[in-house]
Amino acid sequence: MSDASPDPCLLIIWHSRTGASAAMAQAAAHGAGRGALLVNAADAVPEMLLAADGYIFCCPENLASMSGLMKEMFDRAYYPVLGQVEGRPYATLIAAGSDGEGAQRQIDRIATGWRLRRVADPLIVGFSAQTPEAILAPKQVPEAALQQCRDLGAALAEGLRLGVF
Repeated sequence: MSDASPDPCLLIIWHSRTGASAAMAQAAAHGAGRGALLVNAADAVPEMLLAADGYIFCCPENLASMSGLMKEMFDRAYYPVLGQVEGRPYATLIAAGSDGEGAQRQIDRIATGWRLRRVADPLIVGFSAQTPEAILAPKQVPEAALQQCRDLGAALAEGLRLGVF
């Protein structure tokens, strides 16, 4: 019989339009290792949030807001998990054409309502996409930014394993 307990679950919920957020979420999951559960926002359900020990929310900023599918995920899950996830740690990854602050503020407001605890500074990767062509084009995330995503995933997973959060 093994004394090893299962790894805590770090739920990484993501949405991507041009590939940037998908690459960032995948990098965070890679860094987190076997305790990571990578789920597209369209497929995330309240039961997943309830079963997780911590969260990374990853999405693009669209029109100074979080992406619509990420907002829809929060809309579906907000009331079913309200009052049941207080104190759990979270972090955010935002792919932005400009500053990413609008999407960041929206996620933080929802996390405040759930009484989640931010445990890492927001990671916002700017792509300076300002024309329709640049905004819609597939994105390549710089390796340095992907490493930051891997490091964030690893730090959250290790913090959960150690009981720091």
